[in-house]
Amino acid sequence: MATELLIRLDGDEGLFRAYEAIEFLAPVKAGDYIEATGVISKVGTTSRTMAFEARKVVQNLRDASLAASAADALADPVVVCRALGTCVVPRELQRRPRLVLPSLSAAPPDLAQLPEPRPIITPPPRVIVTPPSGELILTAAIVGAEITREQTPWLPITAKEIAEEAARCRDAGVAVIHLHVRTPDGAPSQDAGLFGEAVAAIREKTDVIVQASTGGAVGMSGEERAQVLQCRPEMATLNCGTLNFGNDVFQNPRPLIRDLCQRIHAAGSVPELECYEVGHVDEALRLHAEGVLKGPLHFQFVLGVPGGIGAREDVVRFLVSQIPPGATWGVAAVGRHQRPMTELAMRLGGHARVGLEDNIYLEKGVLAEGSAPLVARAAAYARSVGREVVDPARARQLLGISGATVGAGDARAQ
Repeated sequence: MATELLIRLDGDEGLFRAYEAIEFLAPVKAGDYIEATGVISKVGTTSRTMAFEARKVVQNLRDASLAASAADALADPVVVCRALGTCVVPRELQRRPRLVLPSLSAAPPDLAQLPEPRPIITPPPRVIVTPPSGELILTAAIVGAEITREQTPWLPITAKEIAEEAARCRDAGVAVIHLHVRTPDGAPSQDAGLFGEAVAAIREKTDVIVQASTGGAVGMSGEERAQVLQCRPEMATLNCGTLNFGNDVFQNPRPLIRDLCQRIHAAGSVPELECYEVGHVDEALRLHAEGVLKGPLHFQFVLGVPGGIGAREDVVRFLVSQIPPGATWGVAAVGRHQRPMTELAMRLGGHARVGLEDNIYLEKGVLAEGSAPLVARAAAYARSVGREVVDPARARQLLGISGATVGAGDARAQ
């Protein structure tokens, strides 16, 4: 794997110098089938830092009543090993010019402008070469509308609890807080007063970007959902289409999408385009072409919702291929899909959202003690693959936010 990456980058086999870390996470036995992913996370003058991950995708059944070769493909691949290592290619052996590969959302390089020989670096499936550096915005969805205290005692409900969790997430690496609020009994609410209290409490604690949800909860009216815009948040979500949402229907008819888009802009907020299906991307692009949706465009691909698009690598790659150059994008994924899909997004140059709204577990059967541990794990992984986790000030620049639209004193709705 390391040799192939070096040949693709430098045209030379190079030398594997050392492993910095190796984690053995699950057993591998005879007859199991392993797929490996290699990532060049940092390029120095002669050194190339790499991250590797091996997944078991086929498991030998080892059942005495069956043939010795009997095996099953695993529905969910098991990560069996992760490692970090460094390779070296002496400068005089580097046959290709240094090429910083763009993220998928960037325009392709003009090969005609590159010196000969023209490098052709087209990684095969599951071998990903990332840019030597890339800034990453982490978002934490800390409340949501569906999770209850019965499911996890770590769910923040009051404005004070929400602000404290936002501050913990900021310390762990978050730049954006995706915000829902609850009534005192824990029911989801879009009440402008409750949002104002939460925003004011957050601003007293930390400098994160507050991204208000205009999605609310399934069954809420458009007027009810739009109340949060009275608080003039720096960002607000724009759900770009209707979909089956579990056993319910999340209604976002086109007139409502257009109306909420106009209200978001009128509030001085930057919209985040939440897309649960391919058609939702098309709807956002149509609104942008008509001039209703103003740039900059930031897409959030929400994966794995029952009734929405699946949580798979080919899905992410296709969705990214549909957005225009210069647009930013991120991934949110529900339940057990959160970790693999957000880590995939980091490797592909996108941004990532984690938090209790989407997933309450740190590991299988182990509740996360709030959203901050999920953020900390995501930030650590990002750094391991060469991504720079940015602070809120830099995130505002990347997202085209001119600055805080409200201060601690005027966040409360009048």
